[in-house]
Amino acid sequence: MLTKEIQIAVEKGTFLPLMEEFYTIQGEGYYTGTAAYFIRIGGCDVGCHWCDVKESWNAALHPPTAIETIVDHAKALADTVVVTGGEPLTWDMNPLTDLLKTAGLRVHIETSGCYDVTGTWDWFCLSPKKNKLPVASAYEIADELKMIIYNKHDFIFAEEQAAKVNPNARLYLQPEWSKKEEMTPLIVDYVMKHPKWKVSLQTHKYLNIP
Repeated sequence: MLTKEIQIAVEKGTFLPLMEEFYTIQGEGYYTGTAAYFIRIGGCDVGCHWCDVKESWNAALHPPTAIETIVDHAKALADTVVVTGGEPLTWDMNPLTDLLKTAGLRVHIETSGCYDVTGTWDWFCLSPKKNKLPVASAYEIADELKMIIYNKHDFIFAEEQAAKVNPNARLYLQPEWSKKEEMTPLIVDYVMKHPKWKVSLQTHKYLNIP
């Protein structure tokens, strides 16, 4: 059981439920192929049935970790950090990103955007989910819109979300991994007919890396 002091620190964002952290190659979206240090924060109530990190959902399973420790680990290995989850915006991201920026790191986020945006981000990857739609500010600041395609209706949802983001956001369609054989050809065909979109693949899974 957490002490009251740790609970307060988590609420303030000075401790975060850290699921895992690792240095690898970004496998998806605009920065595919680039080295980055990933910080996966526990806690998510969006509930995507196809989520491939369901073990991240319950924040109580992941130890509250001082953000100073997280930043020390990151700056020892990388100059770019990707904060992901779970849903990282469940928590106040201001303390973490302030420390990361002070350490001279470039800071990215991957988020569904369903909670108020906190933190200072060099790259904001928005990946909306039907269960819990993004807040208005997430659409406004998105650098990248990454839509996961699980079935044919998701193309309709993708267009609805593309209509809401700012005009400078890069648009990506990515097959859900378990449906990649079925959906990838449809995505290729769709992008060829609608070239405002680009194809994103989970290349790290093809490379067999985290």
